[in-house]
Amino acid sequence: MKRLLITALILASLADANAQQDPHYTQYMYNMNVINPAYAGSKENLSFGLLYRKQWVDIQDSPETFTFSGHSPVGRNVGLGLSLSTDKIGPVEETNAYGDFSYTLNLGGEHRLALGLKAGLTFQNIGLFSDINGSLSDQTDEAFSENSSNTYFNVGAGFFYYTDNYYVALSVPNMLKSKHLSIRESGEERLYGEETQHYFLTAGYVFQLSESVKFKPSAMLKSAFQAPASLDASANFLFNEKFEIGATYRLDDSFGAMVNYAITPNLRIGYAYDHIVSDLDVTTPSSHEVILLFDLNFPKKVSRSPRYF
Repeated sequence: MKRLLITALILASLADANAQQDPHYTQYMYNMNVINPAYAGSKENLSFGLLYRKQWVDIQDSPETFTFSGHSPVGRNVGLGLSLSTDKIGPVEETNAYGDFSYTLNLGGEHRLALGLKAGLTFQNIGLFSDINGSLSDQTDEAFSENSSNTYFNVGAGFFYYTDNYYVALSVPNMLKSKHLSIRESGEERLYGEETQHYFLTAGYVFQLSESVKFKPSAMLKSAFQAPASLDASANFLFNEKFEIGATYRLDDSFGAMVNYAITPNLRIGYAYDHIVSDLDVTTPSSHEVILLFDLNFPKKVSRSPRYF
């Protein structure tokens, strides 16, 4: 029975690690180039983001994620980006390093269509021996005799259509399938987890309610191609281009709130709280997320970000 529980833990860890490689953040609208390479260079400045997320806070070894991202225009209609992330859940730890390239088509007026590609590596370590073997009744089991360490290459693509008032985007950040854990047991190879493709459909609109107040609804639909979809929706109000507050809802999973504040015109800090309403609410009530955003403006450039407008 204990062996089955340990195997279930590994399977759950791998499933969440895959989801983390295709990030599912509450503040996704501020972390877009991690999801979609076409977003790189869409702001007319050099933009950086740091994000930390602690999921299911009262569960031991629950998911913990740290992300760094940056992107910038580098030439006429061309943008480049970089994202680094570390995800850990139980015995599974992944580090992802991806580069982004985008090219923007001017469709006339304020209409733009950006096309993007991403490529990079995932470095995965699973503590089969160091984290699990010692808790087994049979510590000679060859399946847990050593840790697993692997490196995977992957590519992704996306498009990002935006104006000064709204955006619509679609991306598949991991287009290649790869095995995440295969264990040879009694001469047979058993596959316990694999990377699968996910798509992200995002959209948002900004309503100018008054000279000092903007209403910013947005949504994200995420799914593996052969799995149920996950839907996020948020509704934020921005006051005087400085203070933003709003509510969030994730279908059949959680609801919560987010807030962020512009410390300076180029530095913004944000926080999001998720209250769990799925079956996990029996053991954990919440998840927490903090983000720090910094823009380095170029001379004689004015930012036209589809997130801030």
